[in-house]
Amino acid sequence: MKVLKFGGSSVGNAGNIEKVVEIVRNSIKEDSCAVVLSAMHGTTDGLIDLAKTAEKGDEAFRLKIRNLEDKHISTARTLLGENSSDGVFDFIENRFNELRSICEGVYLLRELSARTLDRVASFGEILSTKIVSAKFNLLGVENIWKDSRQIIRTDSNFGYAAVDFTKTNELIKQFFTEQIQNPKSKIRNLVILPGFIASDSNGITTTLGRGGSDYTGAILAAALDADVLEIWTDVSGMMTADPRIVRNIRRIPRITYREAMELSHFGAKVIYPPTIQPVLQKNIPIFVKNTFAPDDYGTLIEAETAADNEIIRGITSIDKISVLSLEGAGMIGIPGFSKRLFDSLSRASINVILITQSSSEHSICVAIEEKFDVLAKKVVDKEFEYEIAGGKIDPLRVENGLSILALVGDNMRNHTGVSGKMFAALGAQGVNVRAIAQGSSERNISAIIESKDVGKAVNSLHEEFFSDGKRQINLYIVGVGTVGKRLLAQLEQQQEYISEQMNLNLRVVGLANSKKFAVNEEGIDLNNWQDQLSASELSSSEITDVILEKNLRNSIFVDVTASAEMVEIYPELLQKTVSIIACNKVAASSEYENYQNLKNLAREYSANFLFETNVGAGLPIINTLNDLMRSGDKINRIEAVLSGTLNFVFNNYDGSRPFASVVKQAQDEGYTEPDPRLDLSGTDVARKILILAREAGHKLEMADIENKGFLPESCLKGSVEDFYAEMEKHEDYFRGLLAEARSKGLSLKYIASFDNGKASVGLQSIDAAHNFANLSGKDNAVLFYTNRYADLPLVVKGAGAGADVTAAGVFADIIRAAKV
Repeated sequence: MKVLKFGGSSVGNAGNIEKVVEIVRNSIKEDSCAVVLSAMHGTTDGLIDLAKTAEKGDEAFRLKIRNLEDKHISTARTLLGENSSDGVFDFIENRFNELRSICEGVYLLRELSARTLDRVASFGEILSTKIVSAKFNLLGVENIWKDSRQIIRTDSNFGYAAVDFTKTNELIKQFFTEQIQNPKSKIRNLVILPGFIASDSNGITTTLGRGGSDYTGAILAAALDADVLEIWTDVSGMMTADPRIVRNIRRIPRITYREAMELSHFGAKVIYPPTIQPVLQKNIPIFVKNTFAPDDYGTLIEAETAADNEIIRGITSIDKISVLSLEGAGMIGIPGFSKRLFDSLSRASINVILITQSSSEHSICVAIEEKFDVLAKKVVDKEFEYEIAGGKIDPLRVENGLSILALVGDNMRNHTGVSGKMFAALGAQGVNVRAIAQGSSERNISAIIESKDVGKAVNSLHEEFFSDGKRQINLYIVGVGTVGKRLLAQLEQQQEYISEQMNLNLRVVGLANSKKFAVNEEGIDLNNWQDQLSASELSSSEITDVILEKNLRNSIFVDVTASAEMVEIYPELLQKTVSIIACNKVAASSEYENYQNLKNLAREYSANFLFETNVGAGLPIINTLNDLMRSGDKINRIEAVLSGTLNFVFNNYDGSRPFASVVKQAQDEGYTEPDPRLDLSGTDVARKILILAREAGHKLEMADIENKGFLPESCLKGSVEDFYAEMEKHEDYFRGLLAEARSKGLSLKYIASFDNGKASVGLQSIDAAHNFANLSGKDNAVLFYTNRYADLPLVVKGAGAGADVTAAGVFADIIRAAKV
């Protein structure tokens, strides 16, 4: 004997019912079957709604009844044709007339008792099973339709009736013995029964509560000592996480009763915990199968599973949780507070989902469904009104907007470090844990977190415990100018390599220019990002709100702009554990207090604040300096050529063409800042040496940098066009600088230096023996004089300007942040 239960989605329409019929026909070829059906999808909710509508005195309940009736008649006609010979259409009409009579009474009395509501709710399963039974009759498949109310006996707790198993088991066995196992009766190996419904000792209709149809199946399976209970739903078994939250979930092929109950208790919707109880006691396996993919294996739930290496079986969560905290010095060492708390909640029929208590006995914390928060505060404060009035304890504190996150697996008890991995993963994503609970069985670790963090938390834990080793990185890139475009091209080119060689899945989920902001959680197609950006209806002013609302794990914000406004959002992002990669120099060269605050926030919230390309484009200058400092070395002096633009200009200016022409060439080739005056005034070099000095541990401001500028004052006024015009007017001045240096056998270099806590930048004439004399093109060079490199400096040298190398430097910072 097998028991098959089909849920509401499985019988939601005629097409789905056809699939159910085919599954059952295949099953009865092998064994006798009891088939339990739910109401058609949405019917039970519709019945409850129309009853409550009638209670309010709203005549709309009549139209709602008509709509439900039409739905069932239409389904029956599709399945059976217009002229069914077994009276199913008359049955449907009679049941709906009965429903109308009940609801008219409710409408007149403006009263809806729990008993009446159970009666109304029972119609769904009765109708769906009658239609399916008629379909089998039409196909010539012998079957018996049996009203479950005749064989499942309960108490009179309407809405959540408790089963009288002694009487129920007796009735079930008696019926099935007479109808199927009796050799004198006609052999009919298919019985169809409505789920969810039962009756009390007086024959009054009751319902079994949430998951009632699954429960009906389990009751039958246990009473009949069935070989298996099959629960057919719209998913292919139980999953390692909610597929609505996690994309790369896994199906769980086998799971123990204990693990299934834990997952179901903490939010897994495939089965309901009490469902398992009757079959658990008989060690009857449960198969969770997919009506719409019947060949999929599904999930087998059994007493013990074969040994495997999976430490964690699944991750689940419950939303809309309230946390109740009872605190006070008067609780310490005084017995009975916990009992009174739980008694007061029990009397109000409030179920406690999770409990945790501090070892000091100063507080106790419980989690309940959010819908009971007001009632809970009322009854608990009433229970402890004397202690509250006397100041021994505080009034009950209620916190909403929370969820419970649970990690489940029998094998956790055999492995150390699971809790550590769990909370480290949550901490790395900035997920604050409000409370923790773990049973002595070590089968479940539960944490209470803010509901807005659930998606990020579940994905992070799934990646930690179930992924193939690949880490999902979500990038928000702002700035699609020359460097930004090259960065996107490099990301697109290297995507496969990064995935295969570094186990990183880099996904650009947000992309912005100065006006628009495109977002796609599945990843923006880097082959046509321009079209997606231009088609976006979001403005760049919404960047922060969108990033915080999405709250994606492993988020990295990449700033490839020169905008001071963009830097203002850094603190808020870092506080949400969003790492920042700044090609933008404004942040690291702003007031020291702001710079240090950003560094502190990054440390405090386990985020990265990286800005390698602020100095030397893609050269590993800042990273080298950091490595020296972290390894215990001390930076005593720095000498550097830090402007690829100025080095390019003075390497190419030989007097044969105007100085302004060489500067314009540097700008056209992408070496300069958007405003070239930042380069030629020495401001950009000053910012760079300031950043290096700060990273070396010195508290300097921009005003502390001595800037020995070489440009005439008039060149710094007006627009960029005015700047070029003024340089042309001062061509004789620039030729004079060049001639003076050449007359002494020297060359011109713009050099930054830091020595003994002081920094300066300026144009210098150097001889052929100088370390910087042979720097060509747009090269940068930095000399680090340290305790370890006292006589011969550590030298970092290479191209210090250009879109490609700068983009590569940003790319390297992204990888660095992603691998942390």
